[in-house]
Order: sequence, then structure tokens, then C-alpha cells
Amino acid sequence: MRAMVQTAFGGPEVLAAQDVPTPEIARDEALIAVAACGVNRMDLLQRTGPALLPGFVLPHVAGMDVAGTVVAVGANVRDLAVGARVVVDPTLGCGDCTFCQVGDFGYCGGVAVTGGNRPGGFAEYVAVKAVQVHPVPDEVPLTTAAALPSSWATAYHALFPVGRLAAGETLLVQAAASAVSLAAVQLALEAGARVVAVAGSQAKLDAVRALGVEHCVPLGADPVEYVRDLTGGRGAEIALDHVGPATWPASLGALGVRGRLVFMGQTSGDQVAFGLAGAYHRELALLGSGAYTPDDFHRALKAFWSGRLSAPIAAQFPLEELATAFDVLTDRATIGKVVVTP
Repeated sequence: MRAMVQTAFGGPEVLAAQDVPTPEIARDEALIAVAACGVNRMDLLQRTGPALLPGFVLPHVAGMDVAGTVVAVGANVRDLAVGARVVVDPTLGCGDCTFCQVGDFGYCGGVAVTGGNRPGGFAEYVAVKAVQVHPVPDEVPLTTAAALPSSWATAYHALFPVGRLAAGETLLVQAAASAVSLAAVQLALEAGARVVAVAGSQAKLDAVRALGVEHCVPLGADPVEYVRDLTGGRGAEIALDHVGPATWPASLGALGVRGRLVFMGQTSGDQVAFGLAGAYHRELALLGSGAYTPDDFHRALKAFWSGRLSAPIAAQFPLEELATAFDVLTDRATIGKVVVTP
């Protein structure tokens, strides 16, 4: 089969299309013919190095967000048929440790991540455990399904188990046209929250409005003032920030008394500074959102399968143009998810 193989750490030159053996499956696994695979920042970070996941070895086939068709199943697989259209939850724990016992696979010391430290979906075929596979409704294109796994499960985990978002609350979302934020704004609207979106271009604001967000901070306006005006001076109950230092002051400033800042990324840097007095006098909660759980993944898919939500595709490339797909992923003009197809 053809696969995009990473042979070193560095730029696009460390990736090359190669003919490699089609994976053999174990008794509890399924072989998936990849229809599409989403491109993630984790893929890019592990390409440039150093590796972020334990057990990562070179050569490596990345690609975490896989959708495709089952072409073979192992002898012990009973509830999965050849020909099924599926999407893959990339994260799987050992099943025995204390983290796995409560569903926190992402914190398992032996975590296996398809495309992260196991061969992934930037290939014609991928082998995964059958328990990682979820059916895709016939009306949902597999390209769309490949845009869901990491972004939608991450957004669901941040909003609900971590952020405890409730109907009627005001939610500020930074970088609202990214793939994870587009998922978050829709999930929040479905939950009955009032969403305030911040984005870096008019095209991005227009894309967010098209998904039903009424309150978008105009370009050049102060998000803190906008939220204060909208809420009668009270401030937002919750803010979602995966940007970091560039947006942290506005995210904190927009919160009202006992507001919650859910943070989950650092695309603008890893270090922030803020005044303690302004935080503790308002009794703010700073909530880090890390690895999603299998239940988060299931609930995020269930919400999307309702048919009312959208997963915009920013761009689609053939497998051999993965390097170009990475370039688009890092382009600040990108709206939604980048995917590749074998």
C-alpha cells in the first residue's frame, strides 16, 4: 500500500510517499480502507520534533483522524461487519491502570494513539482495535467524518466535563473559526448557551455567523467591552481559549464573578502573566482541559449525527500532497479542517 512515511524530524523533506506492507490485523482488530484523514497540529509538531507521545519511533505514519470502510476483521470481532462505514477514535488505553478504569485513556502510561505512536491514517489502510471504531450514518460523507474525531471530542470535553457549560450562560470563544472552536460554538448553541465569537478576519466571522452565532466581536473591537455591554456589565460565565498569551488577557477580562476560563492550547506561546488580585477577587476558576474520554467521543459524535451541525472542510488534498496540507493547516486564513485522501 501507499503511505506517507516520516523518516526523521524536520520540515517537509522528512516525508515521502512509500510502498509499505498492508497492515496485518490481530484477532481483536479491524483493517480500514482509509477514505479520508484529518490533519492535526499534533501531526505537525511530531514531524518537526521532538516526539510528544511516549513510544513514538521512526519511521512513522501519522494521521489521527481516520474515516473509511472496514475491509477485514479479526477472528474475535463480532459486532463489526466488512463494508461498514466507520470513523476511528484514535486514543486507546491499556485497559488496566487506574486512569483506564475511569475512562481517562489519554493519561494512561501505555496509551496507544493511532497516528500518534502507532501507524495512522496517512496511508491507504490502517489497522485499529475494533473497540476504537464507530459507525458513520449513510448520509454523512466520510470526508466529513474525518473532520470530527480530535476536534469535536476535544471541544465536547472542554465545554461540558471540564467547563460545566449550562443553558443560558454566556460563552466567549477565542479563535472561533478553528476546527475545534467551530465544533465548540455549535455544541454550545445546541446546549442553549449564548456564544460570543472572536476571530481574526471578516471571512472567519462570516463563517461563524453562518453556523448560527449571533454575537461576533467586530474586527478591532475590544472583546472585554463587547461582552460587558452584551451582559449588562456582568461579564461572561465561561471563556474558551486555545490560543494562549495573545488572547489570555481578553479571555480573563471578559469573565464575570466566578467565571471559568477553560484553556486547552498555546499556539501563541506557552507562558502567560496576569494579576492575581483581579482573579481571586472575582473568584475566577482556571480550568485546564486535556485528554478527552471515550464517552466524550461518543457524545460528540451523537451530537453531530443529529444532522443539525456542520464540520467545515478548509481544504482537501491527495495523500502525496501532505506537505501542502500542513502548510494550509498553519495558514492563519484557514477556516475549518484540512483533510487528505488516498
